[in-house]
Amino acid sequence: MRIILVGDVMLGRLVDELLEVVDSSYPWGDLLPLFRCADWKGCNLECVFTDQTEFYELPPKVFRFKSAVKNIEVLKDAGIRVVSLANNHVLDFGKKALCEMLDHLDAAGILHSGAGVNLEESRLPAIDQIQRLRIGFLAFTDNEPSWEASEEAGIHYVPVQLDDPRAQTLFELVKETKTKVDFLIVSAHWGSNWGFEVPTEHVDFAHKLIEQGADVVFGHSPHVFRAIEIFHHSLILYSCGDFIDDYMVDPYFRNDWSFVFLLILEGKKLVSLRLFPVVIANFRVQRARGREAEEIIERMIALCRPFGTKIHWEKEMSYCCLQL
Repeated sequence: MRIILVGDVMLGRLVDELLEVVDSSYPWGDLLPLFRCADWKGCNLECVFTDQTEFYELPPKVFRFKSAVKNIEVLKDAGIRVVSLANNHVLDFGKKALCEMLDHLDAAGILHSGAGVNLEESRLPAIDQIQRLRIGFLAFTDNEPSWEASEEAGIHYVPVQLDDPRAQTLFELVKETKTKVDFLIVSAHWGSNWGFEVPTEHVDFAHKLIEQGADVVFGHSPHVFRAIEIFHHSLILYSCGDFIDDYMVDPYFRNDWSFVFLLILEGKKLVSLRLFPVVIANFRVQRARGREAEEIIERMIALCRPFGTKIHWEKEMSYCCLQL
């Protein structure tokens, strides 16, 4: 079994404009053959799909990301099976737009977790079955506390504080979900946009998620990738970074750099991870090559060193890997 996870996919603004004149496969660059080699794919969807033109009572925001409903085809082209909606952009155009997107994702057969028409729905995990393996995907965010779902639509908001009641509820939900699935991914849209250092509270929270039953903690929200840790033979991706967007590139942080994270399972057990370095250019993601690929891999190796994570660089294959 092969599972691909990638970070933030933002199809709004300039990407949305470009998708009026290019094919829906364009944002994936040269990566579609790699994606098609995997059995199951997931990402964080950093925008809302809506065709609405009138919006009321919008929350105050500097950046708002929406993409035409037809652009769900972009996700389908890559075979994306599940998206995290627990983030700081799914309510950029209000609750009605969010609810519209939920319906369109359902119609497209794309699973989702992390937002819903009420609190109960926002907390629901997505559960899928592929090749006799039941996969669970449960998403939360510590961004935008005012968007927390209640009796009305919103996100699965959880402060990254071990003793917070919402965190305790999440841990119980992880434990319960694990009894229903063979392999559980917990998606965490957490923390600030910048910086390579992993906050201590993220480490403690991720460890607790694994102790409660998560097989993978799938982190995102920072515009950069961060370290990887192996804890109790499970995997923590502290941040997968940006994957598709129209953002300006910081020359130091290089928010245009990331990876395709390819998880290899044998039966129900995660045995290895392969990391394929990628770069965003002209509103599309593509395999990094030559010296740029080396720099991306070298950065990841350096970030992982304090966690004792040993990454082997397959230079002839232009990817790196680690064994669990």
